[in-house]
Amino acid sequence: MQASRETDAQSLDAQQAKDPEGPSHPVLHGLKHVEDIFDIETDPKWQTSKKELWSYYLYYVGNNGLAGFNYGPSQFQNLLYLAGYDRARPPYTAPCEGDAICVLPFMGKVRDISSIVLITNGIAFAIQAVLFLVIGAWADYGSWRPNITIAFTVVAIAVSFAWLGVTEPSKWEAGVALYMLGLITYQGALTFWTAAFPGLARSLPEMQESKRALDAGETTLTDHQTLDSLSRNRLSNISFTVCSAGEILLLAVMVGMLKGMHADNSSEANTKAFSALIALAGGFWLLCAIPWFVLERRRPGARMPPGASLLTIGVLQTWVALQECWKLKQTFLYLLFYFLMGDVLNTCVTVIGTLQNSLASYSTLQLTYLLIVGIAAQMVGIYAFWLIQKRFQIPTKKVNASLQRILDPGAMRVGFNRDLDNTLRFPTSLGGTVY
Repeated sequence: MQASRETDAQSLDAQQAKDPEGPSHPVLHGLKHVEDIFDIETDPKWQTSKKELWSYYLYYVGNNGLAGFNYGPSQFQNLLYLAGYDRARPPYTAPCEGDAICVLPFMGKVRDISSIVLITNGIAFAIQAVLFLVIGAWADYGSWRPNITIAFTVVAIAVSFAWLGVTEPSKWEAGVALYMLGLITYQGALTFWTAAFPGLARSLPEMQESKRALDAGETTLTDHQTLDSLSRNRLSNISFTVCSAGEILLLAVMVGMLKGMHADNSSEANTKAFSALIALAGGFWLLCAIPWFVLERRRPGARMPPGASLLTIGVLQTWVALQECWKLKQTFLYLLFYFLMGDVLNTCVTVIGTLQNSLASYSTLQLTYLLIVGIAAQMVGIYAFWLIQKRFQIPTKKVNASLQRILDPGAMRVGFNRDLDNTLRFPTSLGGTVY
């Protein structure tokens, strides 16, 4: 990424030499000064305190994805399975059992339930793409980001509790709406929460001290940038590790709750247990979110460029990015591959989750055990890689490239093995390497 910044900086220097007056478009002119606006704070009032930092970590313990990304999709597929019928028999005359291909009418066509899950997932992500193109820039400008995080969080938690009313197969269509809304609000809350971490990193006491030393000529830009990179990595990796630890504790509580509910006694009890788990995860998220909403210091964002508003800045920023992408080729390639990797990850997780649900026969207890093992591996993997990076001062780009090499064989192994054991092993390697 350092090489990328240097290449793009040279491109900008060349552009400035050709056009000393700068870009004529008002948004381009405003974006030209974003780096100055986002200069690392040295004012003590914006310094990141330990309480604020740990409330940031705690929020992620709540926004762990169990409601919208794990149990929500599993309950949705479970409802489809129970409501569906065997494709080889007349409609609704034979339930889905054994190796039968389970189908339901959806969007004007009779479809396999796995296809319904993937189509619904694709629609949800398409909505997210459009939504974030419009409001994504709000994370950078003004002070709207905390309010958007709160709004997404409140709606996501409300969706979690709404699942308590969807415990029968006949309500699978309501499950479609809750599944999509849960995914969108979970990703929205996660996105705008994540947008806070660069500001937190820049305002750490050691970063503020380094910035003062840089201004005074007492340290080099390279050393300052290295500290900046490691500070961001520390916040990101510690937040993932703390989230994993808290998630395991919550899952342990869920195991006890499932045994108390006798979830494995019948499909009806199992379906009710799914909704109860989603609601519990939502309530846990609420408790963990409150400290962050109270303790977060609302650091000022960038000034809105002339000629732009909250309603237009997202579209204008996208248009500007498209105009400038060939001048900032390294950054454009980075963003392109980031998008592709994110899309591959989301699709892969959805497909693996669909297979895992089917292989585990939608057992809430079995799926919870699998989550505990996978997240434990995730926690150990993330923290181990962070310790290695910190110890040897390895650049982020090299760490990321190494992790991609580890991930590929894990994905290939699942492609050639179809038992539950290997379905379990894939999330183990995934959790320990993706982040």
